[in-house]
Amino acid sequence: MELTTPLRISRSTMARRDAVRVAVTCDGLVGHGEVVTSVYYGLDASRIVALLKEFQAADFSDPAEFLAALPAVDAPGVTAAVDAALHDLIGQRLGVPVWGLVGPEWVDTPTAYTIGISAPAEAARQAAALVARGFQVLKVKLGSEHDSAVLSAIRAVAPDARLLLDPNGGWSAEHTVRVMDRLADYRIDAVEQPIAPGQIESLAWISSRVSVPVIADEDAATVADVRALAGAVAGINIKLAKCGGIAAAREIITAARAGGMDVMLGCLVASSLGIAPAVHLSGQARWIDLDGHLLLASDPWQGIGGEDGTLRLTDAPGLGVVAR
Repeated sequence: MELTTPLRISRSTMARRDAVRVAVTCDGLVGHGEVVTSVYYGLDASRIVALLKEFQAADFSDPAEFLAALPAVDAPGVTAAVDAALHDLIGQRLGVPVWGLVGPEWVDTPTAYTIGISAPAEAARQAAALVARGFQVLKVKLGSEHDSAVLSAIRAVAPDARLLLDPNGGWSAEHTVRVMDRLADYRIDAVEQPIAPGQIESLAWISSRVSVPVIADEDAATVADVRALAGAVAGINIKLAKCGGIAAAREIITAARAGGMDVMLGCLVASSLGIAPAVHLSGQARWIDLDGHLLLASDPWQGIGGEDGTLRLTDAPGLGVVAR
């Protein structure tokens, strides 16, 4: 899958990624899921296929039993793809959409759109075009010497947009506080994982010194992680490829709420098939950052919308996506 524009973040630049489609069949119905390759998570296509063979040995007559007994593999993204395919299949068998299985009734939901690290003029050009298309939330990747100028340029063309900042762990704690102080007039909605993971005390130190909500991403992969973050951050970012799928995400959402934290739903760059499972959980999150399919030059699946800044689902059973 090629990206329309290479996406630059503080630690890398990505122009394309591969994906493996997962299919689970039962009684003539087929549930689909998707797992994407990731350098960060150590997944290439060959490793994905090898790990999927561990699931092929499963022998269940009921997909719900299979879902409850998924084997543990050393790649949450692979588990998440099988989990998605099973939810898709279960929804089809019951004749209900996945959101009807896992969450509140669906309402159309605004999603953020990610602007990668770029020069101020280019960032402003992208922001103006996105606002014109209908986007109300912009996520801005930071980590260059032009950060302040980029945000100033974006605010000039998108005065009413909600802004989420994401340095991808590229800042120090002290730098984070200095930057957020300088940006006090920009009405920032939240800042995500400003420092490298593994420094919960530093995240708490930042949270106590800035007025903007701090969201943990890489530090929040499991229920235990989220419980340890209680009191240190305002929110946590759940990516299904990071936690292992819809079932795991629901447990993490419960833990976050118990710890007084809000939820962001995030994603990797993926097709509509790969993004759809998280979209069905959107009613349970404060921040929605599910734009991975919108960054693609050509999406092989459709069914979740988002092109105008709003994600849309239907009452179609399962995940509700179809191949183009």
